[in-house]
Amino acid sequence: MREELLEQLQTWHEEDEYEQIVQAVMDVPAEERDYELVSHLGRALNNLERYDEAVEQFLSIAEVGQDDPLWHYRIGLAYYYLERYDEARTAFENADRLEPGDEDTLEFLSWIAEKTAEGESEAAESAGSEAAPEASAPEAAKAGQPPAASVAFEGDFDAAGFWDDGNPAAEKYISAPPTEALIESVEESLVFRLPAFYVNLMKVHNGGIPRYRYFRSESGETLEILGLMGIGRDKAHSLCGAAGSRATIEREGYPEFGVILCDTPSDQGVVMLDYRESANDGEPEVVYVEKASKKVTRLAPNFEAFVRGLTGGAQ
Repeated sequence: MREELLEQLQTWHEEDEYEQIVQAVMDVPAEERDYELVSHLGRALNNLERYDEAVEQFLSIAEVGQDDPLWHYRIGLAYYYLERYDEARTAFENADRLEPGDEDTLEFLSWIAEKTAEGESEAAESAGSEAAPEASAPEAAKAGQPPAASVAFEGDFDAAGFWDDGNPAAEKYISAPPTEALIESVEESLVFRLPAFYVNLMKVHNGGIPRYRYFRSESGETLEILGLMGIGRDKAHSLCGAAGSRATIEREGYPEFGVILCDTPSDQGVVMLDYRESANDGEPEVVYVEKASKKVTRLAPNFEAFVRGLTGGAQ
């Protein structure tokens, strides 16, 4: 019975059915949940971005997990997205000690170093200057983050009106406007240069849910997207986040010819930048990749054409 449950939990994980995992493990009496079951539960909570709950579960098996690099990695991931960087660093350092050279562990350690360096720099700047008079500045600026840039777009494109910030799910995607250093760092991690139109759009509003979310492909099929990932690492639904481009490519086996930008309802596939014709530093096409078959469908010659082609409903 237990082996059947563990097999089912792994199947659900591969199908991104994380709520099913949580429900199934929680249905097991607490006194009967062993290390493996709680590990499945904590991983699922991480994938659902319920990081406080994930930490609670991982701590409940901390004694057994001390020699398991995966335990340290998973609790470190939760700490990282809770912005508890000191605890995250300790966890990832232990994971690296137990399994030296793991690429993902080293990348998190690099990100933590960047984050703590940024925090020290901001603290020093704050201590050396008087409070700014613009007390009612946008939230990002009040938090010590760069304000949205003023970017001019050709034609009648309304970057501010493009987004549906009233959507309850929008917060999953939205990050503070990216700095030039962050853009360069993310591009280095992805090994692709991001399209200029996309970068400029993110400088105005970094990720979110578009007001218009339907696109009609060249073959006549209509595709719906859920959201557009921003430039960053902190939000899971950002390019380098836990549910971002690289993580999704590695987890789901999507082709490595580009960058995932958008997810779709029911996790049926993704919208990607396709660099096969342009090389890594060129202007990529936009394609849709079906999850099950990995079939690639061309959508637009470039990101700008894709964005301008979004409409308000199925056609």
